[in-house]
Amino acid sequence: MTVPSTVSARGRLGRLAAVLVLVAVPGAALAQGATGLPALDALLPAGNGAASGRIIQLVALLTVLSVAPGLLVMMTSFTRFVVALSFLRSGLGLQSTPANLFMVSLALFMTFYVMAPTFDRAWQEGVRPLSENRISEEEAFAKVVDPFREFMANNVRPKDLQTFADLAPAGLPRPQEGQKIDLRILIPAFMISELRRGFEIGFLIALPFLVIDMIVATVVMSMGMMMLPPTVISLPFKVLFFVLIDGWNMLVSGLVRSYF
Repeated sequence: MTVPSTVSARGRLGRLAAVLVLVAVPGAALAQGATGLPALDALLPAGNGAASGRIIQLVALLTVLSVAPGLLVMMTSFTRFVVALSFLRSGLGLQSTPANLFMVSLALFMTFYVMAPTFDRAWQEGVRPLSENRISEEEAFAKVVDPFREFMANNVRPKDLQTFADLAPAGLPRPQEGQKIDLRILIPAFMISELRRGFEIGFLIALPFLVIDMIVATVVMSMGMMMLPPTVISLPFKVLFFVLIDGWNMLVSGLVRSYF
């Protein structure tokens, strides 16, 4: 009865030895500097800095790419467009029509249309020279940011800009006439200005629909139909009114012209 146990023990030892060989061979190859395995410097982009500095640059680039949707909202015309379109859907009384995907996509394409000169300038002056190794990363960042800085400065409300300039801590430079405004002051002021203008446009959009709701509610109450919600009757009239005045064309053209 001892022979099978001895055979099984030898089998287990053989399998263990095979595993150790498979682990040890690659380790020995690495220890001997086997060819075919790239070094850390080969995996990093070329540059004058040390490997740790280039790693930090890659991490910063990945961070910027991860917050790109937030940058699109903060530094472009997207906020005004999406707020106005949201007021339109609320004024019509439609909960899910048009769908959120359509509303956001329309706001994005309108943003690309309005921001096309800014995007083109940032590409020509900053991104392309950087990709051709004609300028450094610091110079490229300044040249990419400058078109967006000018766009925000042209559309920010002076009162909002002054508010954030007054709230800025002592170490933050105050905006001076003829000088570039610090982004830490300009971006929040621009966002507040866009929200204000979006709500102003939303009020003008919702006002005619409110009048239709009031007229329909008055007629329904005067007819004694207490149990009939006025929105059931006013919804077709609001949709018909919006279609007859070519509302989509008027709204989109008005939003786009508000930047030119």
